[in-house]
Amino acid sequence: MLNLGDMSVPCREKEAVAAVLDLTGFTAFCSQADSYLAIPKFLNDFLGWFFNSIREGLCEETFNNRKEYWGEFPVLVKFLGDGVLLVWDTYRMDNEQICRLVTMLYGVCKDYRRIFYPRVSRAVNKPPSLLRCGMARGKVFTIGDGRDFVGNCINNASRLSQLESLTFCFPHRGFPVREYLPAEELRAFVPKYISIRGVGDNEMVWVVRDEFIRLSEKQQSLFHNLESVARI
Repeated sequence: MLNLGDMSVPCREKEAVAAVLDLTGFTAFCSQADSYLAIPKFLNDFLGWFFNSIREGLCEETFNNRKEYWGEFPVLVKFLGDGVLLVWDTYRMDNEQICRLVTMLYGVCKDYRRIFYPRVSRAVNKPPSLLRCGMARGKVFTIGDGRDFVGNCINNASRLSQLESLTFCFPHRGFPVREYLPAEELRAFVPKYISIRGVGDNEMVWVVRDEFIRLSEKQQSLFHNLESVARI
């Protein structure tokens, strides 16, 4: 009934990167008067724009003006009702490519607010205002015929997509961005320490620098710098 195949098949383990992208305000959007008239239009436009952005983000122009894909495509894409889950199998991806996924997805989230939101606002009333993203790297396990996955990294990506007032977050564990991202791209992020349910206390994560600066003192107090962690 769930189209997952034979559920008695043993799980297969994969190294993966999971990204959960959440449409902030989607519930309120669906609750407005006569929302059934706007939901199909919004989702059709959003999903078409989103997957085209992912495809373009994984493509680069080579020295001979040819376009080639620098990374793998996701092995799982799932609509979550108010967002999208992406899972990459990292078997054939190196650390540089994995870190490039960070900047690629960060660019998609920025372009949602900068490009897609103004455009779709002219077509539907009060669309979701932000596209938030949490990422994590770890092991996942196949379900049935391998059409779906479960794993802590999926859960962790979902938790990091829900940080208050922040739109983008990924853990330092598994993403060696200091070694593999150019300095100008790394400057967009700042490392902080937070407690992540199911992972541990004082886990190092990267958040968007400008967003963190705009947080109130109370909101910033939920995060710690390296110096304060050393005193705990």
